[in-house]
Amino acid sequence: MFRRFGVSVGILVFLLFAGTIGYMVLEGWTVIDALYMTVITFTTVGYEEVQPLSTAGRIFNIFLIVGGVGAMLYFLTALMSHIVEEEVFHAFVRRRRMRSTLASMRRHYILCGFGRVGREVGRAFAAEGVEFIVIDANDNCIVEAQELGYAYIQGNATEDDVLREAGIEHAEGLVAVTGNDSDNVYITLSARGLNETLQVVARTSDIANAEKLKRAGADKVISPLEIGGRRIALSAVRPLAVDFVDSMLEGAHDERLQFSEISITSSSALSGSTIATIVRHPHVEALGLRRSDGEMVATPQRDTVLQPGDSLFVIGVGDAVAALSSAK
Repeated sequence: MFRRFGVSVGILVFLLFAGTIGYMVLEGWTVIDALYMTVITFTTVGYEEVQPLSTAGRIFNIFLIVGGVGAMLYFLTALMSHIVEEEVFHAFVRRRRMRSTLASMRRHYILCGFGRVGREVGRAFAAEGVEFIVIDANDNCIVEAQELGYAYIQGNATEDDVLREAGIEHAEGLVAVTGNDSDNVYITLSARGLNETLQVVARTSDIANAEKLKRAGADKVISPLEIGGRRIALSAVRPLAVDFVDSMLEGAHDERLQFSEISITSSSALSGSTIATIVRHPHVEALGLRRSDGEMVATPQRDTVLQPGDSLFVIGVGDAVAALSSAK
């Protein structure tokens, strides 16, 4: 690749030098006139001769035209090949690195769709330090994901092969947020068929399709329009409450303050403990509890006993939350 380009440059430089010297010797021209004549001969621009040529000069010019034009064509061909091969080579390297990254990912999330909603999901995942893969068929979306440093696959997320390439068998969850509800249904069906334990969250543009997505296997169905409308209404009637929640969520992206969901298993060190045990950890507060039967308990009492199958929601300083999570 580099050798061919280097050879073409060498030949072109040699002929430029030879042509300049030839005109100077045969016609007695100055360096500038001789070089100028050599360049316009090579490039075939069709300008008139600098000065009338002698018979010897014309014979020399014939050979220079054949050699120079050939050298220019060879140089341009080598240059274009070099540019194309460089692009192909870098693309190949990027694909190899991406395959290696995808193959090593475990308990990650798959983000299907990288439009306006998908970009916000990706930003939130990145802020939380969550490993995830973007799947989208659109060139511009993939370029943006690449620029942001996200792992990505360019393809149709409704196809099983694409989901398998994203490591769906080893994934923790999947988020289907394409702008088409039908695509989100197909993605949900395919994902559920490939991984029965996968946590699937799907977006719907029409709340009437929520039940279809749930039947397809979605654990959660989110309607951005519904959430946006509810938020606008709450901002109007309870502005201080909304501001407080916003400040808490913004703080959750700060390394000093984090939300966390802790699942209580039979082997967990927290199983059988009370909420009082949790809040003894400095800078940690229990926000809520979901019982194994699905019952939600807000601000649970201090004497509430944690049981296997429960999920505890806490907020606190990052290190304290991490220490509590590791105790499970």
